[in-house]
Amino acid sequence: MGAVFRGIGVYYPETVLTNSDIEKIVETTDEWITTRTGIKQRHIIPKGSPLKASDFGTFAAKAALEKAGVGPDEIDGIICANINPDKQFPATACFIQAKLGVKNGFAFDVTAACAGFVYAVNMAALLIDAGQCRNVLVIGAEIISPVLDWTDRNTCILFGDAAGAVVVGKGPEGRGLIRSQLKSDGTQSEVLYLNLPGDEGRRGMFMDGKQVFKAAVTEVTDIVRSTVAQAGFKVEDLDLLVLHQANVRILNAIAEKLGLPPEKVLINVHKFGNTSSASIPLALHEADGEGRLKPGMLVALAAVGGGMSWGCNLMRW
Repeated sequence: MGAVFRGIGVYYPETVLTNSDIEKIVETTDEWITTRTGIKQRHIIPKGSPLKASDFGTFAAKAALEKAGVGPDEIDGIICANINPDKQFPATACFIQAKLGVKNGFAFDVTAACAGFVYAVNMAALLIDAGQCRNVLVIGAEIISPVLDWTDRNTCILFGDAAGAVVVGKGPEGRGLIRSQLKSDGTQSEVLYLNLPGDEGRRGMFMDGKQVFKAAVTEVTDIVRSTVAQAGFKVEDLDLLVLHQANVRILNAIAEKLGLPPEKVLINVHKFGNTSSASIPLALHEADGEGRLKPGMLVALAAVGGGMSWGCNLMRW
């Protein structure tokens, strides 16, 4: 225990794509999208924009550093989660490192799709608890809209572009990450995946919606219960549950299975859509701005993504 979020920063493009706008692109309606996903709009990068995932990540990281009162020279490592990197290699985190002017430590990427932020937080906390690092930047940087198949109404309606970053550092006694669990099931790798240009097969996002829903609700519910129990708490002890913002039906189903009231579950998917690894820091940033995050609160972060991969971080805020 001891690794806390010292500062949260976000970035998302100004361009907003509403459900009404999507009606002009693909055969769908605002009612159809809202009923099935809860999404009303999403922010996307303008067509032809030169910005890359590392730019999004850098903007969010600068905001997080400013909020934390931490300079680039105090960062010992950068872990970036994303599904559409600047290049196959080097890591997008390396480009962010250069743009931030971080001279010390390491930089690497995590590929766990929408669960990437939870995975990266676990790694950062372990490094800090081990005394290897003072501060680690954890970033979810996602530019997804350019690689979607905009003729597929089952996937193109879901995603938005955004980045979120947190400065993870040593906190005061009694606060910080208490426990994490990470899990994957590679036998479900065909349930949800992204083909980028040059990959075998048709380009775009591919998803078995029913199986994703089933896995998300079942596995996230179980891992939240398990993580809380292993830490010696009960689910009802949670003050706030921050889930990956994929689909409001998934969020509501998880909350219902856990027996949590609406006021204990953060939901902002209607504003941003599914922003993959950026969604949890986006939700945390909004909650912090609204005063919903207070020192001493018991907070759980949980996500599921392609892999299938899922995880949970339990922390004393």
